[in-house]
Amino acid sequence: MAFSTGFLKHRIVVQNRTKAKQGKFGLDSAGAEFEDTCELWAAVDWAKGTSALREGSIDAYAVVVVRMRWSPDITCRSRIKYEGKVYQILPETFHDDRQANTIQFTAQAIINDK
Repeated sequence: MAFSTGFLKHRIVVQNRTKAKQGKFGLDSAGAEFEDTCELWAAVDWAKGTSALREGSIDAYAVVVVRMRWSPDITCRSRIKYEGKVYQILPETFHDDRQANTIQFTAQAIINDK
């Protein structure tokens, strides 16, 4: 499916892993470090049920659905920054179709991330 130019109207920053930290329980147990890799155009929509978050619901999480053109810079292990928040891609929802030149995934806000 080709995207029209006006459809991709949001700017996202892709973050990729730079290195893992050695923790008490082995590599990566102390967390990973990420750095900004690139900025891409995308269509970002709130997933169902997230309107409750904007209305002040305590148990809701910020979840977005992202559609964009295919790029080698983003994988299911990447994170994105959008509107000042950092989102973790849910790997089971990551669908990249290189032939159709598209990527679609769902991402959830990371709480207390810088």
